[in-house]
Amino acid sequence: MNRRKMMTSAAAVLTSASAIHPGAAQAESPMPESKPPIAPVATKIPLRTTQLGRVRVDDYAWMKDDNWQKVLRDPTLIKPEVKAHLTAENAYVKAMLAPTEPLQKAMFEEMKGRIKEDDASVPAPDGPFEYYSRFAIGGQHPIFARRPISIEERLADAVPSAPMIGLKVAGTEEILLDCDALAKGKAYSQVSAADHSPDHKLLAYAEDAQGSEVHHIYVKDLATGEILKEPVESSTGDFAWSPDSQWLFWTHRDDNGRSDKIYRRPARGGLKDDVLIYEEPDDGFFVSVGTTSSEAFILISAGDHETSETLIIPAGDPTATPTLVEPRTVGLRYSVEHWDGRFVILTNADDAIDFKLVEAPVETPGRAHWKDFVAHRPGHFITGLSAYKGHLVRVERVSANTRIIITERAGRTERPIVIDEEAYVLSLEGGYEFDTPVMRYVYQSPTTPRQWFDYDMTTGERTLRKTQEIPSGHDPAAYVTRRLFAKAADGAEVPVTVLMKKGVSLDGSAPLLLYGYGSYGMSMDPSFSIRNLSLVDRGWIWATAHVRGGSEKGYGWFLDGRKFTKKKTFTDFIACAEHLHGEGYGAAGRTVAYGGSAGGMLMGAVTNLRPDLWAGIIGAVPFVDVLNTMSDTSLPLTPPEWPEWGNPLEDKEAYDYIASYSPYDNVSAKPYPAVLATGGLSDPRVTYWEPEKWTAKLREYSTSGDPILLKINMEAGHGGASGRFDFLKEIALDYAFAVWAVDKGWKA
Repeated sequence: MNRRKMMTSAAAVLTSASAIHPGAAQAESPMPESKPPIAPVATKIPLRTTQLGRVRVDDYAWMKDDNWQKVLRDPTLIKPEVKAHLTAENAYVKAMLAPTEPLQKAMFEEMKGRIKEDDASVPAPDGPFEYYSRFAIGGQHPIFARRPISIEERLADAVPSAPMIGLKVAGTEEILLDCDALAKGKAYSQVSAADHSPDHKLLAYAEDAQGSEVHHIYVKDLATGEILKEPVESSTGDFAWSPDSQWLFWTHRDDNGRSDKIYRRPARGGLKDDVLIYEEPDDGFFVSVGTTSSEAFILISAGDHETSETLIIPAGDPTATPTLVEPRTVGLRYSVEHWDGRFVILTNADDAIDFKLVEAPVETPGRAHWKDFVAHRPGHFITGLSAYKGHLVRVERVSANTRIIITERAGRTERPIVIDEEAYVLSLEGGYEFDTPVMRYVYQSPTTPRQWFDYDMTTGERTLRKTQEIPSGHDPAAYVTRRLFAKAADGAEVPVTVLMKKGVSLDGSAPLLLYGYGSYGMSMDPSFSIRNLSLVDRGWIWATAHVRGGSEKGYGWFLDGRKFTKKKTFTDFIACAEHLHGEGYGAAGRTVAYGGSAGGMLMGAVTNLRPDLWAGIIGAVPFVDVLNTMSDTSLPLTPPEWPEWGNPLEDKEAYDYIASYSPYDNVSAKPYPAVLATGGLSDPRVTYWEPEKWTAKLREYSTSGDPILLKINMEAGHGGASGRFDFLKEIALDYAFAVWAVDKGWKA
């Protein structure tokens, strides 16, 4: 390792970031000319790898820390040469984007001004209490709380047409967990889950204190305020109470960042009391634990991206050995709910690509006894299921929009909730109570802030409980949302959701930000965003490309953009850009493409394929080193994601296909646009060295002279900063870069 060259590069950038040393400046001239920042030049140490008879050479493999598992838990252990290079990169991006700092600050203040600082969730009733979370003014993290419910309030909840209490606190508030206090003095703190025991006596919460997704699970005695000794020390953050409140089930996280075991401990127990109840034999499977809505069963779920399996434990006997519902079969996916004395199962069995519902007896729940309950309908993708004593609720996605269907137990009649709008989202908001006629859902669209409704499933009456407040003001009528369809190379119609101000000229003059993801079957729903308005209010058009690899048009839309059809994700995105440009929404060279994680892989691919389309590329925690990552079995997500991408360790066809599109491997001499890549040092999902290697290679090969920037958060992981306001500063930097890229600010 040539550390001298590395340290020299870092020193050069740090010097340029702070301009010229004051003493030297005074010696030469009272008003020296500022020098342009110098981009870091990474050391090249070729690593030759032979795999399945193929050979690849990686000049920047040294950027991966050999002790990355330890670095995730303690970022100070990063090896010096890597830290030096990352420090140099951060100094360079700060120097290059220094002219945008006023814009960053303005955008941050705008975004912050759209947040109600003392916001609170709509309380969820559970027996004698209602539970909610809220924020203090200036607070970065939530406060979890509850208050007693009076008899009058319970009657009001039972009759939604009666006057509602809303967010008013009539009883005495009890603070269960103050996450601001918990985060005090920490560079990072994120409570990913908090839940009270069914008897209301204990609170369990999972905290990630590094951004590495290594969670400790703590239990608090709500009567005394005492945090019980010996928390769970290495968890994914996933846990569940037994319905009798006597046991805590939790998911273990191994040293490679995978969920591999389920443990049980007494509610007030410690490390010595942990009992292993399930161990997953397949490194490629994720595991989790929960309960049915009826609280009649504890569920253990295992699965990867194409196969799943569920085990059940009767809630009346929580120490019983888990039993299988249906053994795993490759390609078979199913999940289990309990309703009306039987199991209702959401599954893709029998070629139900968009899934169907079947029912099965509790005593014999296996596939041989499955009977269709809601038949498969192509194009109606069933995405979720929730059970109440008298009703079963499912969510369907049709043509990139969602709808809610309610089935009544008596008579099995159905009632849909559908919105007459071009682009919108309906989503269920879970509650604690099973024996209630009231279901809560949320409506939103790109122009309309979130609205929370309580819906009486018996009468069909709905009550607005809360509308997202925008303190700085928001007029939905001042904006336009449109749903366009771009024709892909193979004739497929790709949905595109557009948001813009009314009156924006569709002559190509308005700058365009095109966002995309397209992996794992995740849908980029047309939701409301307080962040995007900071570009839209400046005359930008914001568009989301619903490309294949997502599930916006059904599960088949996902299957048609994965593994050996993955390139359709990239060509769909390019088709969306060209269609938008053809309709006057932006133009080539005035468009910024934006995507994160697997969406960052999309960014890398379209940058290689069509660099001429983009003024800039924002790759947030970008998964760009696909071939190396999918060949490294020590990384957390490698075996679990072989069904998504293919296994290049064993399958030559998979190796060759991944090699043909992997963004890092396909960087070549061409005029790349300006690029901003971001990452987190503690990120276990897309490790920091992926964007680090990518930017080093882009900078080496680009012929355009446009800047290639890398910003690594040295104190966070995949999700960025943990505070709600600190996170907005990172978004403001991304958006300021977009403006800077279109304006070619480095030439100013």
